[in-house]
Amino acid sequence: MIKTDLIAALVEKIQGHTARVGVVGLGYVGLPFLVEKAKVGFHVTGIDRSSERAGMVARGENYIGDVRDEDLRAVVDAGLVETTTAFDVVSQLDVIVICVPTPLDRNLTPDLSYVRSVTREIAACLRPGQLISLESTTYPGTTEDVMKPILEEGGLRAGVDFFLAYSPERVDPGNVRFTTKNTNKVVGGNDPVSLEVALAFYRQSIEHVVPVSSAKVAEMVKVYENTFRSVNIALVNELAMLCDRMNLSVWEVLDAAFTKPFGIMPFYPGPGVGGHCIPLDPHYLEWKAREYGFETRFITLAGEINRHMPEFAVNKVARLLNNQGKAIKGSRIIQLGMAYKRDVDDYRESPAIHVFEQLHKLGADISFYDPFISIVQEGSLTVEGLSKLAADDLRNADLVIITTPHTTVDYAWVLEHSKMVFDTRNATKGLTSSKITLL
Repeated sequence: MIKTDLIAALVEKIQGHTARVGVVGLGYVGLPFLVEKAKVGFHVTGIDRSSERAGMVARGENYIGDVRDEDLRAVVDAGLVETTTAFDVVSQLDVIVICVPTPLDRNLTPDLSYVRSVTREIAACLRPGQLISLESTTYPGTTEDVMKPILEEGGLRAGVDFFLAYSPERVDPGNVRFTTKNTNKVVGGNDPVSLEVALAFYRQSIEHVVPVSSAKVAEMVKVYENTFRSVNIALVNELAMLCDRMNLSVWEVLDAAFTKPFGIMPFYPGPGVGGHCIPLDPHYLEWKAREYGFETRFITLAGEINRHMPEFAVNKVARLLNNQGKAIKGSRIIQLGMAYKRDVDDYRESPAIHVFEQLHKLGADISFYDPFISIVQEGSLTVEGLSKLAADDLRNADLVIITTPHTTVDYAWVLEHSKMVFDTRNATKGLTSSKITLL
């Protein structure tokens, strides 16, 4: 039997902004969300296993590029934010939003260990009248099939005693136009009552909320969005490889194609795909489809093409050096960019790292410069970048390779002082020189 008093009490707290909110995971998704909720007056508790992160947030020290320093300081100074590394605070919270990593293992199998662990911690402190919402990217069915049974182990029932929802994050690092507040928010409940409560919560700080019929639909929405991008990026990456064989400029082809006012959408090639979404999310759907005896051929093929692009870039480096009578081994190479996209300090799954590693293993005397990243620590690779980009370094390099098109780099100046530039991102668009080779 639905307990209308629990629903009414929680919705009243939410609408009055007296509900206590918890955000589990203070990374690229969690911290911006925490700040947005605090900005509209909610008291928010950040929970993170990292005592360093928890301490920095508590002191108002920002470490996420999409969060304005002054916004974090303001909500901390107002006493609206506190942090902890322990979960015993959960019983005091009314809404708990989960923003933890959902990586893939070496076999591209979803790793939900963080989701399961956090859900068990919450279940141990669960009380009637709470809303639990998962925002981490995952395969359709996670909220209902993985989280719900754990949360119900203590006897409380979803949709009756507590409320359970899924609302996928739509964070785009470095995007100054679309933020947490003005990006449309999809919300799906485990049941109609949970949806009602979740909608009330998300509408307090997000301009437009899009309800869907279930948490499973919302989960599918998220993986489809990034699968769409993966497939289309793979298409232009494959076109780039074909144009290379045919001695055509893929960039000229695309620029002309994108002048069509209908039936087409711009996507561009590069040395691979990176970040926490596109290289990973489609494989969640690919993995889940096997449970239904279904083969996702487009998704699989797109992943294969995109994963091949760093190797394609390295092979083209070898050709460029060979044309100058040089081998990769012993050649001095400066790589511009380690971030997975322009103007961010995030190098998760960055194809630039794969390019760097391959060239290093082949014996290149390679260094990197990235205005947003001073050191890269990824797997067995630990490498410090150049503190500044000097003209002498460029002149002494056999090749400069652009792997991330940061807008703070003066590419005309780079071109002026370099012998040869391999531009994998069309960062030198508008510049004319025989020194430039495009992907």
